[in-house]
Amino acid sequence: MTSNQHLIGVISDTHGLLRPAVVKAFAGVELVLHAGDVGKPAVLEELTKIAPVVAVRGNTDHGGWAQNLPLQEIVEIGETAIYIIHDLQAMDLNPAAAGFQVVVSGHSHDPWVVRKNGVLYLNPGSAGPRRFSLPISLALLKIDGGRLRAELIDLEAAG
Repeated sequence: MTSNQHLIGVISDTHGLLRPAVVKAFAGVELVLHAGDVGKPAVLEELTKIAPVVAVRGNTDHGGWAQNLPLQEIVEIGETAIYIIHDLQAMDLNPAAAGFQVVVSGHSHDPWVVRKNGVLYLNPGSAGPRRFSLPISLALLKIDGGRLRAELIDLEAAG
C-alpha cells in the first residue's frame, strides 16, 4: 500500500468471542476499529496482536476495563476523519457538517453500508455469538486517497 492507501479492519459486537476467522480476514490491516460490545478485555488484547486497536464501549460492556473505553472516538487517517460510536441512534451530531467522511457503528448486529450526504456509514454486523438469523460478519474499510470503499465479509462463508 502506498502512503495514501490504507486498509482498516472494522469489527463490532464480539461479546467476548474472537473467532479464528477474524485473524485471517484482518491479515494486512494497519488498524482495527471495534465499535463496541467487546465483551471482555482479552478480545482487545488478541486484536492488538493483529494491529493497533481503537475501540468504543457498547451497552453490554461493563466493569473497570470497560469504563476506560470511550463512548465515541474519532480517528483521522490521512484526510479521512472517522467517527466511531456503538449505537448510531445515540449520535448527537451531524457527521457531514462536522467534517466526517465515515461513521462506524455496531449494536444492531445487522451488517450494512450506506452513503448519505457524502458520508459512508458502516456497520460491520456482529463477529461474536450468533443472534437470531443474522450473519456473523466484519468489514474492511479501504481508503485510497479520498476514495472510500467498505467490504462486508461473512465470516462463515469466508471459512
